[in-house]
Amino acid sequence: MSQELQTIIDLIRYGASRFNAAGLTFGHSYDNALDEATQLTLHALHLPHDLPPAYGQARITEAEKEDVLALFLRRIEERIPAAYLCGEAWFAGLSFKSDARALVPRSPIAELIESGFEPWLGGREVRRALDLCTGSGCIAIAMAHHNPEWHVDGADVSDMALQLARENEKRLHVGNVRFVQSDLFAGLQGEHYDLIVSNPPYVTNDETDALPREYSYEPELGLRAGDDGLDIVLRILRDAPLHLTDDGLLVCEVGEAEQALVRLLPELPLMWVEFKVGQMGVFVVERHDLVAQHARIRQLADLRGSVAAKPARVDQDPSASLF
Repeated sequence: MSQELQTIIDLIRYGASRFNAAGLTFGHSYDNALDEATQLTLHALHLPHDLPPAYGQARITEAEKEDVLALFLRRIEERIPAAYLCGEAWFAGLSFKSDARALVPRSPIAELIESGFEPWLGGREVRRALDLCTGSGCIAIAMAHHNPEWHVDGADVSDMALQLARENEKRLHVGNVRFVQSDLFAGLQGEHYDLIVSNPPYVTNDETDALPREYSYEPELGLRAGDDGLDIVLRILRDAPLHLTDDGLLVCEVGEAEQALVRLLPELPLMWVEFKVGQMGVFVVERHDLVAQHARIRQLADLRGSVAAKPARVDQDPSASLF
């Protein structure tokens, strides 16, 4: 059978068929078998990800075929995400190093970065931006790359993730980004931003326990977020006003925890982003709305038993400055 695989397109078609037959789970950068088979094939052949289609009919050597089929076998038998097998994931048009120190880059926030966060910013000036829970650094680095006039911070509690983020900073030669170790805002006292962006953990305990094997290779710290997926998000909503400028904006991904968040905070005017493929659990909220609802947000966040440094209570006047 292997002798019948003679071209690049033969291998890609074969890999996709095998992946579907094996019932693999997709969603780490690519969401289907064909794209993953393409990624693994081109990686094994040391070819660029944007190889022109005309090369699909190029014949392969026996040694090349063995390398590709070996990667296919690992993907099927070990269920390792393709991005980890290749050591690379694409995000916002950039190639990031990807390994088990952080989640595979895959947030829909990439689309917001490429569109300049419009219409949500409404043309307002951004001087400083923060990527909270930065992981591999993909959001922070992409923001810095696409907006060289911005000063961008990326914060994460994980030393291992920050090591990977700094490797990606060097890989992509960005000079306007800084990485800081911080448990959410605890290590960012006195820092203020015009824009805070976050893709925090938001998977419920039950969902985390039931995730397919592919997700077991990723750090659970980046996924698990309590019974409703909101343990981390509520802390972000509570503390963000202390670190946003007066007309600052918070952009946050909560995925399928969206409905639980709306039920908990029905009075908070969250604006849900519509992406090219539809709504994907990413909201935008203004600082002044967070201040107005701070008492309720703080009550809910404090009930989660957070041991992180808690900010001073927000003044009852929603227009009062927090810093």
